Amino acid sequence: MQASLTQPSAIAHRSLQWDTLAPGLADPVHDSQAIFRVVLDALARPAQIQTLPPHLGQGMADVPSAALAVLYTLCDYATPIWLATAHDALSDALRFHTGAPLAATQDQATFAWIADPAAVPPLANFAQGSAESPELGATVLIQVEAFDNGPALLCRGPGIENSTPFAPRGLRAGIWHERAELATAFPCGVDLLLICGNRLVGLPRTTVIEEV
Repeated sequence: MQASLTQPSAIAHRSLQWDTLAPGLADPVHDSQAIFRVVLDALARPAQIQTLPPHLGQGMADVPSAALAVLYTLCDYATPIWLATAHDALSDALRFHTGAPLAATQDQATFAWIADPAAVPPLANFAQGSAESPELGATVLIQVEAFDNGPALLCRGPGIENSTPFAPRGLRAGIWHERAELATAFPCGVDLLLICGNRLVGLPRTTVIEEV
């Protein structure tokens, strides 16, 4: 596993910037429980917007509050995270508050954070899990410009009665076609959490997404 993670000289040997270190959760136990419930609701009710209470965290440059709160809650020493863009402040915060190592490649990451929705890598690059261990598929957090006024989608599947429209804005072209192709390998695949400010929307691999 160590060979797949960012080289120690880039992470472990770089001193933490204590004067700019982002704070963690104010009440780690209760706040993480509340955030976890919001994430579960997002994945249980796909394409429905969930909102984190403002007191559950602050964001930082290029990292909105919902993304930072979710990463603080879900990541630990056993869950490598891949950052699409180098971000020393976020790396320091995750290292100090969660112990999560940084993955050097997408396929070795349990979680991924992508701040630019127009530059999402091919979804096939991320860990997909296996038939025996589908839970090893990655969870990819992507910042979007908004949850409306984007290309029209229709979502169906568990947690959705009949179907529901959804139109996230800013994601690159082709991403939903890629996701549909990956769905043929279910239960393998990746789960998506779309982030905008202190709000998030879950799109688990069980959700069928059609472009309208």
